[in-house]
Amino acid sequence: MMKHFGTLRSPREIIFGSGQREALGLVAKRLGQRALVVTDKRLAADPNFHTMMADLEYNGLAVRIESGTLPEVPVETAVSAAEAALDHAPDIVIAVGGGSCLDMAKCVALLLTHGGRPQDYYGELKVPGPILPLIAIPTTAGTGSEVTPVAVLSDSERTLKVGISSPYLIPTVAICDPELTLTCPSALTAIAGADALTHAVEAFTATHRTVTPGLTQERVFIGKNALSDQFALTAISLLWQGLENVCTAGDNLAARAQVMQGATFAGLAFGVAGTAAAHAIQYPVGALTQTAHGAGVACLMPWVMQWNRSVIGAELEQMAASMGLTDGAAVIPAIAALFARIGIPPTLATLGLDKERLDWVAEQACGIERLIQNNPRPLDRSGIRKLLDAAFSGDAGLLQQDNKDKK
Repeated sequence: MMKHFGTLRSPREIIFGSGQREALGLVAKRLGQRALVVTDKRLAADPNFHTMMADLEYNGLAVRIESGTLPEVPVETAVSAAEAALDHAPDIVIAVGGGSCLDMAKCVALLLTHGGRPQDYYGELKVPGPILPLIAIPTTAGTGSEVTPVAVLSDSERTLKVGISSPYLIPTVAICDPELTLTCPSALTAIAGADALTHAVEAFTATHRTVTPGLTQERVFIGKNALSDQFALTAISLLWQGLENVCTAGDNLAARAQVMQGATFAGLAFGVAGTAAAHAIQYPVGALTQTAHGAGVACLMPWVMQWNRSVIGAELEQMAASMGLTDGAAVIPAIAALFARIGIPPTLATLGLDKERLDWVAEQACGIERLIQNNPRPLDRSGIRKLLDAAFSGDAGLLQQDNKDKK
């Protein structure tokens, strides 16, 4: 029976809680002796980071720090970091930072293990086997990369960002310490948290795939299922409770913990269920507007939910219950209002997209089939164009009429 089918792919160990970064040395020494630590310039100067490095050395590890991570992870930076690390001969990689640092570390660990170029691994299931043990320590609450099978990079030869997706990329251990997010600025906190909520909603409302014995082995993202649903709903509840608080009072550790746990649960959900149309459409939108991924997917999310509304009634009712709302009809306006309050642009026009480029965006999004096929209500090019018109103009009426026609 479909409702009893589920899959979970996750780190071997997830350690969550305030102060748990202090477990790093003990965790690392069980996995390796020569650590390559991947971070960025800002974090490399952070006192918490220095304390963690001292802890590694106290526990007998030889440490080399790679602090050259750049936003969006240009492919060539991962190649040069892997080459520069060869003389250190690392047997463990540790990532400390936001989504870019975690994705950079995944890519470097992959190249150190299997060689070749990142381009050899673009797409799904191209990684031939396990990579070096990886410990992921997020300092933002957003991408969920500490528990997911995905690394997203930018390649100057391609317009859109590229992804490497393989269960082998899931970190061995995730250490999630909400105290590390206390220094995250309000605007970044909002964008990262909105990204996490979008992950949870897209995973929870993803399509149901036909269950076959090969499903989990032939795809990274297998659609909505009984196990991912539990994580997605919990994530929605936690993020709904904590996200606005954490944007208005960044020193609220309880809210920081809710949002970080929500982001991790959302990663566990979408790492197996996958994301859908909001992510597919954001890739070309982000390429044109040069806006943050989280701002783009969150801007699109209420419009995509509106498009899907005729087929996600049961999910909206479950979401309403987990969010403490009266009924499913209240969910989409509530999420749109939350995003507006924390500063997410309400329309693609506000995000800075040029109206002349809507056709190009529709065409590009159409080509990202693994995400479009994961959407619960089918989307062809004309459907995407209709959705884009509504999201650009801010006119929900364009989609409401459409939903009536579908019923």
